[in-house]
Amino acid sequence: MRTCYLPMILSKGSRRAVGFRFGIVAAKFNAQVTSRLLHACVETLTAHGVPQVNMMVARVPGAFEIPLVARTMAKTGRFDAVICLGAVIRGDTPHFEYICAEVSRGVGQAAVDTDVPIIFGVLTTETVAQAVERADTKKFNRGGEAAKSAIEMVVVMRKIRGDVEKLENRTSSRQNQRAVGRTKR
Repeated sequence: MRTCYLPMILSKGSRRAVGFRFGIVAAKFNAQVTSRLLHACVETLTAHGVPQVNMMVARVPGAFEIPLVARTMAKTGRFDAVICLGAVIRGDTPHFEYICAEVSRGVGQAAVDTDVPIIFGVLTTETVAQAVERADTKKFNRGGEAAKSAIEMVVVMRKIRGDVEKLENRTSSRQNQRAVGRTKR
């Protein structure tokens, strides 16, 4: 079996998202932060051409529940990308480490399992003040950044899939031509 490599230069993905569909999973825990992340995410998607009818928001109890819902959304085939939003803030117990590790592992595994971009927009901070600052639309705007990352990943994945389909079509076409040539001999 021969391996074919497609010469490809991927440019940075576009930020126009007309026609794209997004699932958004947002934790309710730490609502003063997650509500801001969600608001910024929806505003950013809207500003880039996504009508609200092309967004589905699922609110979950906390960050730990995000990976399951993100994976379920991705598996439906109804979304081009899924955006995960939450806030895990360090407390006095090791609970922070367990939750952060499982959420990040689960979100990453869901993306790999489904071949759908799943964006990790979950804040992991030492203090409430840090989380509030990162959710502030006038400063860091992490909800908006997660939306922009999702748009860019949809564009990149479409480019890759389109180029791979072209390569596969060319390869199967060549194989068919060779098979026809062999039968004529």
